[in-house]
Amino acid sequence: MKSRATVRWFSFVLCVGALTVLLQACTTVPETGRRQLLLVGSGEVAQLSLSEFDKLKKDTPISKDPEQNALVKRVGQHIASVVNLPNAQWEFVLFDKPDVMNAFCLPGGKVGVYSGILKVTQNEAGLATVLGHETAHAVAKHGEERMSEGLLVQLGGTALAALTQSRPGAAQQLIQSAYGIGTNVGVMLPHSRQQELEADHLGLLYMARAGYDPHEAVAFWQRFKAQNETRGGGKPPEFLSTHPVDDKRIAQLQELLPQATTEYQKAKR
Repeated sequence: MKSRATVRWFSFVLCVGALTVLLQACTTVPETGRRQLLLVGSGEVAQLSLSEFDKLKKDTPISKDPEQNALVKRVGQHIASVVNLPNAQWEFVLFDKPDVMNAFCLPGGKVGVYSGILKVTQNEAGLATVLGHETAHAVAKHGEERMSEGLLVQLGGTALAALTQSRPGAAQQLIQSAYGIGTNVGVMLPHSRQQELEADHLGLLYMARAGYDPHEAVAFWQRFKAQNETRGGGKPPEFLSTHPVDDKRIAQLQELLPQATTEYQKAKR
């Protein structure tokens, strides 16, 4: 069995190493200026995303509606033309999932839209709201950031296990369980909600620069909120959710409208 001195030394080295990595891995999100932690390389994540997207296209039906496909590609290319994502391999695919109101953008520029969201977007500007938001996740490297946070939480769990190994097994399990719940509710979920609001912010600017009226973003989220209320089913309280409540998103967009409107007017000129 390891001595307490050995455990302490191991924990000290682990903490010093983690601190060094943290200081070296801090970067800044474009335009918002938020500091973020990136412990994984974008190149490796992008390659993984490309293979996952190819697999998704094989396993998920793709829409055969020519008008809707053309719409998604057209709006997607307009958004892609105003964002800065080096080495992006842009691809916009409409999946035939009429009951799914969602979309996503993987690192590397692979964008998937589920057909169910089109009944809420209703027009090009509404779709630009969605695609601007999703591409913002890729530009801000939110996927890499979530992976980095997961590694950091895992590292903390390893250090905690080393510090508590002399305690009874039941106590160790209780401490690890509390650590898992605490990091999820206190760190991971709040940061996920922060990323969603940041993607709303950036996405609003992208759609405006691409020539879409940013006021339509507010209208889209109002429709989305109404659709959620119609479908019912209940949503978890915000502190247990990966996404902020719709009212908070709408309020932020309304605050950002003056800035986005200026960008829109520049684009129209």
